[in-house]
Amino acid sequence: QVHIVAYCVDLGYGVARGTEMLALMLGLGIISRVSSGFLADKVGGAATLALGSLMQGAALLLYLFFNGLTSLYVISGIFGLFQGGIVPMYAVISREFLPPREAVLRIGVITTSTIIGMAAGGYVSGLIFDWTASYRMAFLHGIGWNLVNLSLACWLVVRQQRAKALKSRAFAV
Repeated sequence: QVHIVAYCVDLGYGVARGTEMLALMLGLGIISRVSSGFLADKVGGAATLALGSLMQGAALLLYLFFNGLTSLYVISGIFGLFQGGIVPMYAVISREFLPPREAVLRIGVITTSTIIGMAAGGYVSGLIFDWTASYRMAFLHGIGWNLVNLSLACWLVVRQQRAKALKSRAFAV
């Protein structure tokens, strides 16, 4: 998101088109937050995080292959539809895995770490662009970190499913 306007300028589409794409991302991000909450109520925070991370990664991957104006609007829309629900899931997951007393303390730390990570990611992506004069490596950088997030989310899903299986076996006995 941080670089979409500059990316559009770099491609020759101008600031206005990049700003429209950013507005599209942010607007659809609101829908993403609300719908992710509904989904988390049904399947859990970790599964919702995994889905959001997978789809965000897919959108980032699409940026590598398409740079036409129409395709950038579509990809920005896809990105917006999934990125907005990712950060709130960290609080949901904390509450699912931790007792209330621990969760309330850790949610602040997790949120702060997330904000620092996003800021650093945007900064490093800018440095990557400065070093390479291309957004390709910056997108790959984002995809790499997205894969880390997706891996952790999938690990949490597996862990949660194992805990539910153990709990159901304990009640069956």
